[in-house]
Amino acid sequence: MRILGTASAEGLRSALLSPDTLHDPGLGARVRHLEAPPDARDRMGTDTLSVGVLGYGFMGKAHANALGRLPLFFPDAPDVSLDVLCGRDADAAREAADRFGFADVETDWRDAIARVDVFYNLGPNDVHVDPSIRALDEGVHVLCEKPLAPTLDGAERMAEAAARSDAVAATAFNYRFVPAIEYARRLIADGALGEIRHVRARYLQDWLVDPDAPWSWRLDADSAGTGVLGDLGAHSIDLVQFLVDDVAAVSGQCTTYVDERPDDDGRLRSVTVDDAFSAQATLACGATATFEATRCATGHKNTNAIEVEGTEGAIRFDLERLNELDVLRGDDRGFETVLVTDPDDPYVEHWWPPGHTIGWEHTFVHENAAFLRAAADGDDYDPDFGTGRDVQRVVDAIQRSDERREWVSL
Repeated sequence: MRILGTASAEGLRSALLSPDTLHDPGLGARVRHLEAPPDARDRMGTDTLSVGVLGYGFMGKAHANALGRLPLFFPDAPDVSLDVLCGRDADAAREAADRFGFADVETDWRDAIARVDVFYNLGPNDVHVDPSIRALDEGVHVLCEKPLAPTLDGAERMAEAAARSDAVAATAFNYRFVPAIEYARRLIADGALGEIRHVRARYLQDWLVDPDAPWSWRLDADSAGTGVLGDLGAHSIDLVQFLVDDVAAVSGQCTTYVDERPDDDGRLRSVTVDDAFSAQATLACGATATFEATRCATGHKNTNAIEVEGTEGAIRFDLERLNELDVLRGDDRGFETVLVTDPDDPYVEHWWPPGHTIGWEHTFVHENAAFLRAAADGDDYDPDFGTGRDVQRVVDAIQRSDERREWVSL
């Protein structure tokens, strides 16, 4: 894999590669950063995928970092050129492009889409729908952050656009790409846990415990659609449906603890989404599931945990210990902690020797490798927009259950 983009060495150092990779003597043979004019992709040949990214915040950094690491650790990944970074503020976008390694910027997503083969939609939720549909209609491959859309209607429209397009349409559920999660999926699929009876999924953070924590777009229904339900709950819902089975019916409750928060100018802004939610669910296989997510769980920085219990065994996982999976089999008297770092464990062959752990950011490298390979080869990709829509259907059902105070079937 090669990356073509801006010649900014500072951008390479600060955003795309960790310091230790800068000393790799073979790196120059695999990563080339060149000044590229806007029409460069027309001269690079069909083997290079031209990349455009909408958004340069949290997820923009995560995916830029992943794209930078790919050629070093996944040398067989498709070649890409980092052509366009898109944002509303041209100066801020230019500064981010220099750090991330992109050759050019656009302030209109339509212009960005017209120039690339692959479009990453990493903006706020309210800009997921129209740009993604436009890209797919033009035959441009899309990776869109979750939740797929602020509303179920938007997610349905996006899934319909994906169905009529030949381009790959990916929903960014990066936690599927944790080695321990894939290890757990294989155990469950192989029947190691027997018949699944119980599933518990919870995603707990504490950044909104303080009532004076600042307001952001994530707290606005017009921008985000939902609060923690779509932000963190979507991950939990996807993991349950990925590991076990689809949600068939739910009974949910959503709660907002703080109604107003100060913005950057000190003005109080209304919080119009949920701070926390919980739900009971029945899965299609008959198992019972519970979900919980909150941004107000004191002491929990990023507890993304799931437990699956069957008639023959159980597993439990917590993202704060993402290299480990607790496994109980048969007549074991307690859980065994498996360190998922052996070369034959999922994805691990690309990284370090056994016991040399990986981190949160590596999930995006795995995700990008799979997505770009599907785009280059014209293969199916999972999780796709249909998957994102299915998660949004569960999110919508939990909202309706909260409003009606009754069970909702899907």
